[in-house]
Amino acid sequence: MKFQLDQPQGGNTISRHDGRSVWVNGTEHRSSLLVPWQGTVEDWRLTRFEDLTEEHFQRIRDLKPELVIFGSGSRIRFARPQLHRALIDARIGMETMDLGAACRTYNVLASEGRAVLAALLIET
Repeated sequence: MKFQLDQPQGGNTISRHDGRSVWVNGTEHRSSLLVPWQGTVEDWRLTRFEDLTEEHFQRIRDLKPELVIFGSGSRIRFARPQLHRALIDARIGMETMDLGAACRTYNVLASEGRAVLAALLIET
């Protein structure tokens, strides 16, 4: 018996990651990116965790997800709450995970049709 859909409801699917790259819908991405449940995958213009700013999270807010999965790189690191205040004020939930866990969790939520966005940090 098969338990998963042939075509995920979300639209965008992460098929692979290796710490230096993430493959979304069969396309390799070698820099940080935003993967919404539907629509265009975007460059996130972020190369180091230490460079996170409020503007990075404001862009996410503008995409209007219900939940953000923040892949903080090869290890789990939490952004200061004042950086993601725009999400808090908009009542958008955020979970922080390492890159691999974020990719897997995003796929599960997107396949359920949730309005999820993966914000994936790929450090160069």
